Amino acid sequence: MKSFLQVEPQLVDGHISYFLGAVGMPGLTALLGVREKGHVTDGANQTMVVSGAAGACGSVAGQIGRVDGCTRVVGICGSDEKCRVLVEDLGFSAAVNYRQGDVATALKESCPNGVDVYFDNVGGPISDAVIAQMNNDGHVILCGQISQYNKDVPYPPPLCDETREALKSKNITRERFTVLNYMEKHEAGIIQLSQWVREGQIKVLETVVNGIENMGVAFCSMMKGGNIGKQIIKISD
Repeated sequence: MKSFLQVEPQLVDGHISYFLGAVGMPGLTALLGVREKGHVTDGANQTMVVSGAAGACGSVAGQIGRVDGCTRVVGICGSDEKCRVLVEDLGFSAAVNYRQGDVATALKESCPNGVDVYFDNVGGPISDAVIAQMNNDGHVILCGQISQYNKDVPYPPPLCDETREALKSKNITRERFTVLNYMEKHEAGIIQLSQWVREGQIKVLETVVNGIENMGVAFCSMMKGGNIGKQIIKISD
């Protein structure tokens, strides 16, 4: 098994930072998560919800859901500006700002036919609200649980009784996903992602900060949700 994958700048028309985001590990996580665990079927009138939707992985996952045939793709994120970008720039059907109002109510409005596929980056109460509105035989792609990482709990974190019952009674799959378990599919995935980017089917979001001396500030901003897309530190031209 290869430990390293050589990439060529022409795959991304010279935008080498894309290999850190949409055409790199975050993009592969989105692609393989949707393809291996999401069970998206073109023409099946499915609705996908993505939490952490304005991040490096979530922003690509939602676009892949749209490309693969989801009728509606709804993103959950933490600001009105992020919501605007998801809908106006990336083609999401709707977006929910979890900092404004009731998430469950907003989801019902955005997902009138329920939720079939949930790309979960955050866990916690937001995920409880999504799973409560999932349809029978739905699929949860357990990518991350960032809301729980500072808590002294195992991974994946334990679910509340109501959420466990919803998963069981509706026959919803919820499987942990680790992109490194699919190393044999990475090369083909990089080629697919780069093709979509060049064709404009997937748009790349980056937040760029100049100067390695600003790395600490950029990292803290990212951890507070200040970035849209991949957080990039540009150290030279």
